Amino acid sequence: MSKETILDDYAFLVSETDEKGIIRFANDDFCKIAEYSLDEMIGQPHNMVRHKDMPKSAFKDLWDTVKNGKVWTGYVKNATKSGGYYWVYATVYPFESCDGAKGYMSCRRKASNDEIAEHEALYKQLRAKE
Repeated sequence: MSKETILDDYAFLVSETDEKGIIRFANDDFCKIAEYSLDEMIGQPHNMVRHKDMPKSAFKDLWDTVKNGKVWTGYVKNATKSGGYYWVYATVYPFESCDGAKGYMSCRRKASNDEIAEHEALYKQLRAKE
């Protein structure tokens, strides 16, 4: 069984990607929890931390929402470099920078045990339908 990393109450994971999901920025909390250095993350697809337990439909909803210029929120189980995992409550914001480049900012905090239990059950049902 893989090891769960529990975020502390003050952890705030932030990353920025281009419009194709390639990481342009990751803060120290994100690097620490995901177990990657900043150099390992920059230029890589954000789905490098996608956990196999996440249903495809959850990410389809995320991408459909942000590509339409809307903010997406949801619960995500991510994978760590060593094969473990961690849960977050994520908010993804589409934006356009002053130089015209489009991208997405993701801000994540600790999910509660009740939120995790609810979404584990939901995602199991969704994966069964995929």
